[in-house]
Amino acid sequence: MLKKAVRISLLVAVLLPTSLRAQVRVGVGRPTTPAAPVNEFANYADPKEYTIAGLTVTGTRYLDPNSLVSLTGLKIGDKVRLPGEADGSAIRKLMESGLLDDVELLVTKVDGSDIYLNVKVQERPRLYRITYAGIRKGEQDALKDKVKINIGKIITNTIIKNTQLAVKKYFVDKGFLNTKVKITTIPDSSRNNATMRVLVDKGQKVKINNIEFVGREEVPESKIRMKMKSTKEQRFGRLFTPSKFIPKKYEEDKQKLIEYYNKLGYRDAVIEDDTVFAHNDRSINIRMQIDEGQKYYYRNVTFEGNYLYTDDRLREILGVKKGDVYNPEDLEKRMNGNPGQDLSSVYMDDGYLYYSATPIEKTIEGDSIDLEIRIFEGKQATINRVILNGNTKTSDHVVMRQIRTLPGQKFSKTNIIRTQRELATLGYFDPEKIGINPVPQPDGTVDIEYTVEEKPNDQIELSGGWGGFIGFVGTLGLSFNNFSAKNITNLNAWRPLPAGDGQRLAIRFQANGRQFQTYSATFTEPWLGGRKPNAFSLSWSHTVFRSFNQLDLFTRSIRGLQPIGSYTNTAFTLGLGRQLKVPDDYFTLSNSISYQRYNLTNLDLFFNGYRDGISNNFTFNTTLARNSIDNPQFPRGGSSFSLSTSLTPPYSVFRPKDYKPAAEDRFKWVEYHKWMFDASWFQTVFGKLVLNARAHMGFLGSYNARTEIGPFERFVLGGSGLAGQGTFALAQDIIGLRGYQDRSVYTADNNRVVDFNQRSQGGVVYNKYVMELRYPVSLNPSATIFVLGFLEGGNNWGSYRQYNPFDIKRSAGMGARIFMPAFGLIGIDYGWGFDEIPGVQKKNTGQFHFTIGQQFR
Repeated sequence: MLKKAVRISLLVAVLLPTSLRAQVRVGVGRPTTPAAPVNEFANYADPKEYTIAGLTVTGTRYLDPNSLVSLTGLKIGDKVRLPGEADGSAIRKLMESGLLDDVELLVTKVDGSDIYLNVKVQERPRLYRITYAGIRKGEQDALKDKVKINIGKIITNTIIKNTQLAVKKYFVDKGFLNTKVKITTIPDSSRNNATMRVLVDKGQKVKINNIEFVGREEVPESKIRMKMKSTKEQRFGRLFTPSKFIPKKYEEDKQKLIEYYNKLGYRDAVIEDDTVFAHNDRSINIRMQIDEGQKYYYRNVTFEGNYLYTDDRLREILGVKKGDVYNPEDLEKRMNGNPGQDLSSVYMDDGYLYYSATPIEKTIEGDSIDLEIRIFEGKQATINRVILNGNTKTSDHVVMRQIRTLPGQKFSKTNIIRTQRELATLGYFDPEKIGINPVPQPDGTVDIEYTVEEKPNDQIELSGGWGGFIGFVGTLGLSFNNFSAKNITNLNAWRPLPAGDGQRLAIRFQANGRQFQTYSATFTEPWLGGRKPNAFSLSWSHTVFRSFNQLDLFTRSIRGLQPIGSYTNTAFTLGLGRQLKVPDDYFTLSNSISYQRYNLTNLDLFFNGYRDGISNNFTFNTTLARNSIDNPQFPRGGSSFSLSTSLTPPYSVFRPKDYKPAAEDRFKWVEYHKWMFDASWFQTVFGKLVLNARAHMGFLGSYNARTEIGPFERFVLGGSGLAGQGTFALAQDIIGLRGYQDRSVYTADNNRVVDFNQRSQGGVVYNKYVMELRYPVSLNPSATIFVLGFLEGGNNWGSYRQYNPFDIKRSAGMGARIFMPAFGLIGIDYGWGFDEIPGVQKKNTGQFHFTIGQQFR
């Protein structure tokens, strides 16, 4: 049906006397209404045949007239009968195109049997803009992203309808099931444009009043409700899973419910019927009719087509026994979903790229299923070429040395997955966009194509200010994590520094006026010699701390004061680490030697009267570590642990038993042995939610009972874990414990209350336990963001007599982390401390903690 009345106007311009000339207009579906007595020209009872001698189009502004002529189906030379089907069909085709508001077919001239026609059209308006009414500005902005219509496009009925549906769907997906959308167009005839005005009436959000499960007998209703994670009944106090009804989520939850039944062995479970009906104008009820069916168990598992391995061997790898609950999801995981341990890895790690296995339910009797796994082994495939794409900054050899699939080797599924992990942990590429594509070749070999996408990984730490009488306060830190030392002399490679060889160069300067300055530089070559992953590192640091009279600081400028005491620390470290093959190649062994020189001048930082003197700390450190974490920014699986020991020479062994010198002589050569253990484990709970469990322990001791444990390398616990300026952090391990003040957690002998200075000097043994739940907000490499909730506990003791690993200071809280390549990790937490710190903090108090550039230990 045509939206507007379409008129066929036949203007007869024949050579008749003026008094007899007439304009004949024939309305579609209406009787002819002639204007003059010449009805014989448009007489429906006596139509006449004409030849089209001319065909023109008028009224167009944007449309192509030739295209409109082609739409009519008419062309010059056609014979048409007027009035007849040809004229009505031409107009109908033009209107059905959706491009026009009105069409008239005019006869401009008749010359015998020749007729000249003109198609007079009125174009539909074009979209000038879209406006929204009845909703908030934030919702309008969101709809602009959802409703994609190009400005200047012709406003057709289809566009109006699609816009209406898109707007309605947006609000339905947010729980507004009764949303009404009305669209009007406001034309601007002078420009043939129009504004589309979208009026939205959201109505009230529709909640779920009740969900009824009919037919459920074997599976507890509470379990069923838990599986419907996005479809919940309205209940007081429900915050994290609101009870709004979203059709899309409801359909997903029904599928999850059936999958859950299947996991329990109910392979025939179906939702026979589900009804959603109104409870009132703001809520609905849901009724689901469930047929649970029979619960099934494995009876016999056999294999067909296997020649390389026996049935018993494959059955052992599969791990399915007679009497086990039949679980298709678990079966798929045992066959393909556990790299290195599943059935497919047995074949594909030995080169059988074309291997496939199909489980067939061969026999079903009662509650038992006989399963036959049909195997196609195929031929072994060797790797022909390894192709690398996308590394625009990083040199090929840096990437290739991490790849475990080399030309000439047999194809290996486990090696491919391990390569993906190694490329992700480099930190140079976006872990979410590492692509692996095995390309089979006609000769039975396979090319393996790796695709990576570079991401920024250099970091800058920059802050500064003027601290009044203190002077300049600030930090400048630069970390180049993909440095190239060999290109230092190549000026063309400086962008801003030479990069691409996988080396690390870090330089840092921190100052608090004249009171405190620290300088450090570190260089690391992860592949010394370029043939094996032997990591070489070299670092240097220098710290200066000066003490001033506090009263003078408020009365005079620090620039004119002389310090009353000072402390310096200069340190050098040389390290070498290597990857181990046993027990597996996730293990590394690192060794280092370091020398630190402490110089104290009239400064009471340590206890035992040590105010002046020079201390030398020569240390050998060895660390055994294993790291199988899949992603350094947001791990979803894997674990890491390290056990390290730092040993100084046992100088006291060579001293007399009655040796009791002054403090400056006792600590001239620092003596201790130090042991530290750190473990972290990651596991995906469900979806994107990840559990992280951690444990940390540290012990500091002396070689014999005659030698006291010195003031160096002690443990300081509490707060954010930042060292802070003005402390001798290079001689301490600073460990965070959220929910408590910085450097405050300390248990002295006999639980004595000690002042802050003694707490800051640290303990000799500590332990800490952490459990976190993490959820990613954004995994974009330019800003990886996740939120977390934590439970945490730990303590720090001044002597082994007081040590009790179960006597911990507990806390809980939540926080967020943002990892930006330019700045590293930025974190904020709010922790609630449940226990009292005598003399420092009452129980059940909270603390905010802010960190930058580090992980919480």
